[in-house]
Amino acid sequence: MKFVFFILPLALLISLTAFAQQNGVISGRVIDGSTRLSLPGATLRINIGNRYTVSSQTGEYEFLGVPSGTYEISINYLGYPPQTRTVTVTAAGNVRVDFQLEPGDTQLGEVVIIGDRLRGQASAINQQKNNVNISNVISSDQVGRFPDANIGDALKRVPGIAMQNDQGEARDIIIRGLAPELNSVTLNGDRIPSAEGDNRRVQMDLIPADMIQTIVVNKTLTPDMDADAIGGSVDLITRASPNGQRISATLSGGYNPIREKPLYTGGFVYGNRFANDAIGIVLSGSYNNNDYGSDNIEATWTQDSHGNAYVRQQDIRRYDVQRVRRSMSGTFDFRLGENHTLTAGAMYNWRDDLENRFRFRVDNVAPIYSESNPSAITGYTGRVGRELKGGAAGRNKNRRLETQQVQNYSLRGDHLLGSALDMDWAASYSTASEKKPNERYALFRSGEFSVSSNGDSYFPLYTVTAGDQMGLGFNEITEGHGFTRETEFGAKINFRVPLSVIDNQKGRLRFGGRIRLKTKVRDNLAFEYEPINESAFATLRDVQTVNFATPLLIGDGFVPGLFAAPQFLGGLRLDDASQFEEEAIPDDYLMENYDARESIYAGYIRWDQDLGNQFSVIVGARLEHTGLEYTGNIIEDEEDLLGSRTIRNSYTNIFPNLTFNYKPTESFVMRGAFTTALARPNYYALAPYLSVIPGSDAEIHAGNPDLNATLSYNGDLMAENYFKSIGLVSGGVFYKRLTDFIYTFVDQQYTADKFVIDFPSENNPIAPGETWQFTQIRNGGTVDLYGFEVAFQRQLDFLPGKFFRGLGIYANYTFVASNATGVTDEDGNEREGIHLPGTAPHMLNGSLSWENNRLSVRTSAHYTAAYLDELAATSFDDAYYDEQFFLDVNASYKVQRNLRIFAEANNLTNQPLRYYQGFRSRTMQAEYYRPRFNLGVKLDL
Repeated sequence: MKFVFFILPLALLISLTAFAQQNGVISGRVIDGSTRLSLPGATLRINIGNRYTVSSQTGEYEFLGVPSGTYEISINYLGYPPQTRTVTVTAAGNVRVDFQLEPGDTQLGEVVIIGDRLRGQASAINQQKNNVNISNVISSDQVGRFPDANIGDALKRVPGIAMQNDQGEARDIIIRGLAPELNSVTLNGDRIPSAEGDNRRVQMDLIPADMIQTIVVNKTLTPDMDADAIGGSVDLITRASPNGQRISATLSGGYNPIREKPLYTGGFVYGNRFANDAIGIVLSGSYNNNDYGSDNIEATWTQDSHGNAYVRQQDIRRYDVQRVRRSMSGTFDFRLGENHTLTAGAMYNWRDDLENRFRFRVDNVAPIYSESNPSAITGYTGRVGRELKGGAAGRNKNRRLETQQVQNYSLRGDHLLGSALDMDWAASYSTASEKKPNERYALFRSGEFSVSSNGDSYFPLYTVTAGDQMGLGFNEITEGHGFTRETEFGAKINFRVPLSVIDNQKGRLRFGGRIRLKTKVRDNLAFEYEPINESAFATLRDVQTVNFATPLLIGDGFVPGLFAAPQFLGGLRLDDASQFEEEAIPDDYLMENYDARESIYAGYIRWDQDLGNQFSVIVGARLEHTGLEYTGNIIEDEEDLLGSRTIRNSYTNIFPNLTFNYKPTESFVMRGAFTTALARPNYYALAPYLSVIPGSDAEIHAGNPDLNATLSYNGDLMAENYFKSIGLVSGGVFYKRLTDFIYTFVDQQYTADKFVIDFPSENNPIAPGETWQFTQIRNGGTVDLYGFEVAFQRQLDFLPGKFFRGLGIYANYTFVASNATGVTDEDGNEREGIHLPGTAPHMLNGSLSWENNRLSVRTSAHYTAAYLDELAATSFDDAYYDEQFFLDVNASYKVQRNLRIFAEANNLTNQPLRYYQGFRSRTMQAEYYRPRFNLGVKLDL
């Protein structure tokens, strides 16, 4: 197999030399005649057998290996009238034919675009229709028609996609029920590194929608795509240089009712061509300042020996949050003649997340039992604490500051080498980092208080019935410094040559190679500070405080109360030895720090062959070799660093691929695929760390460098019917078989005979007869996942009357089910009836819109059913992500040809983020955000 990967392409290159000298090339670009924007996804045909091609993201197209002669080229693009041109090809020549498509009005019963109406939808649908794999495409203009501030919010409207939220914003992507770790996110085909410390997730709320021209969700892979995308791959395609000057600017302001604070957004795009169109440039930038917050309660449930379930720890939390996003990007292309183009790109995203958290906690809860009935609980005792999370003064602004930065720099070349060989290459460097400087905590806590429960499992609340909360004693002040960085250097080269085994039918052979060199490091520190003058911090009443007497959105009983003030904590001179004694807290960071290096080398062969005018196949395979080097710490008694362990490993995978397309009519397409893929374990899960915590906790945490990558065998079938009036109806089924899926294993009864990890201080840290809690990421057995999705999108132009013709419907539904094996409980017994974490069984999107030449109004809804989020040792401790329903409304009005005003309202349902433990009635977390409102103007020249 490896012989085929390298020898066959070389032989083909040699044999094609003579062929190239006898034939020519037809190339050109397809643009919108009124806006001068490129039109990707156009179908072009020449009248020689079944010869066709599809325009690229920049509108470029080419026919390779065309015999000398005169031909007709026809172009078809949904929403535009077709065109036909005549062209004469000479041997070894490249004749260029550009197309300018002009939008029009209703012609012969076929609706085409009126002005700029539905222009973005047309671009997306044409690309989706002509993609060889199963995919969904969203254009930047479509994103603008929804009230979506970032890429995550836009993606949740795609069939089969759900988003996990952070502080009310869509962040982590779930594709067809598969968790974020099983999906990939790329920028122009290059993997985006993760700024988070322990995983590979890309924070979708970090990237503003304004910077992206097209979003392509690939639900099936072809051999030329990276294999690490079991659920799917989201490719974010940045704006390409326009075909003339373009200036666009957006300015808006809004209101966050939850904290009665403003939000501001601004953005610009400038593009143009120079030097007789030989040089193209597009620059974009955006700024978003969102000052808001959330009201939150959290609870951890436990069960006593009598079967009574109760809350052993409960929080009331108030978050004050400010997120500031700054983004810049630029793309430059240089046309070095008809056959060669260079493209350089850069992107920089920078987000500051400033947060104060005020947490009232009742923990160490113990039941009081009835003397007459020892199994009946009559009350509780617990410890009460009030904690402020903040930061130093200055840049931190007395808040916890989390700075995330993502950068990408790339250079690409596209070359036509003769009439029968197309080559492109690319090199990129990406980096993502997260810094948390001077993150501070101040905790005041009591001893044992008498507490009473409200008995409401949906909104659990403990009330202190005895004790002076103003007199809570000083417990600790800590400061931490967090740093995570991931880098990736990537390079790839691809070749494309004509190769057909059937006369007058299109055939193409593609082959190439890729390298990805990745590093990731997490280096955290934490310190505790003891005041020299203890009397100044003796109780909560002795320091500057802030009081929140207004109940949270959850209910009247949930009042945060009194806390140390952020200004007090931020103003402390912790570095002054005359005021504070500093002591490191190794148990807060030693286990978390690690160093990871990965090297991925890949090669592929892909053969596209039309078997007739209606049926085509893609056959190929991808070879990927992965090399690993991970270093983690070995810790004893929480804080004693005994050393580190470095583990090296490697593995090689071959991923066969078969894709077919059947197109009985111009508007109807059936697609099928058998594909294979993998998901590499999270970085921290592979780190060979070991932490042994003796005493009352008696815990062991261990990394697992022996984790296998999860492999997947996938089957997909999809049918799509496209309307000439810019719409589609589609339906499909899918099945995935996963092996070695990854989950968190917890053993509450871990004994000496189970301990098999080398430990340098002694042979076994567990004494005979002792039981510990052991936690480790492990491989499960297999998962069978299956489901179906349906979608409908159309303007109701067939209805009578001008008003009804302006109506549009966008709706999709996805069903997913799964069954997992190989998950064991703490006794080693296999659990039954387990679903794959992250598998949302039902996902539904709906949108009703109305628009004419000036006014556009849209109401959008999104629903995701509850699903298992984290597996535990027992079903009692399993964590679930509860169902969510969002309702958004937006409208825009064209004041003049180039000027619009718009208004947006998000989360009108005040949908909370809610987790529950075991049963839906046992709330683990309920976080509320209230709606958000925005008003702005957009200028487009």
